[in-house]
Amino acid sequence: MSSAEETALIERCQRGENRAWDELFDLHYAPTSRFIYQLGYRFTWEDVEEICQETFVSAIRNLTSFKGDCQLQTWLFQIASNKARDYLEKQCAVKRGGGKAPVSIHAEDAETGLTIDPPSGSPTPDENLLGGERTGMLMETLQQIGDPCRELIELRYFGDASYEEIALALRLNAKTVSSRLSRCLDKLGEIAKTVFGKEELAGFSV
Repeated sequence: MSSAEETALIERCQRGENRAWDELFDLHYAPTSRFIYQLGYRFTWEDVEEICQETFVSAIRNLTSFKGDCQLQTWLFQIASNKARDYLEKQCAVKRGGGKAPVSIHAEDAETGLTIDPPSGSPTPDENLLGGERTGMLMETLQQIGDPCRELIELRYFGDASYEEIALALRLNAKTVSSRLSRCLDKLGEIAKTVFGKEELAGFSV
């Protein structure tokens, strides 16, 4: 889609045309889903679907704030990245207990009289298969590196955005993006050494 066609589509959405929103979803829902899936090594497709829906709900509410400084897909990826990070934080909070009162594993169900069989907190076989230890460790390094480096790396290597697209999205020039990305990758490499170990890192490339 050309920039003129995208602008026209956005304007139709802003006017509240339902068909225009359908066209926008058809164009961007699948790429946004793939982007989200790559961000979380333990995301199930149900997780991805929920995050993607939250992303588009946010896009609907905030489309009037989109000024066309970058491609719409890059803007959606930025929203998706934040939603995915929020989702991961919620998952971690749930695993830590989420403020809920603990339940004894010997407690009996009031209706059946049977003892509770709590769900395992261990990764499921499909999570292990789809995720993989190395991907998880890479995600750990990205969490440690923080913003703005995390956003740069995610847009470039997970969103496959060009330097020009990133520059427009972050309101930088392309040369600044290139130099910052280089420094961020150096920083990522230093963090990765502590996460992977030098021997493991030698056989792994970002």
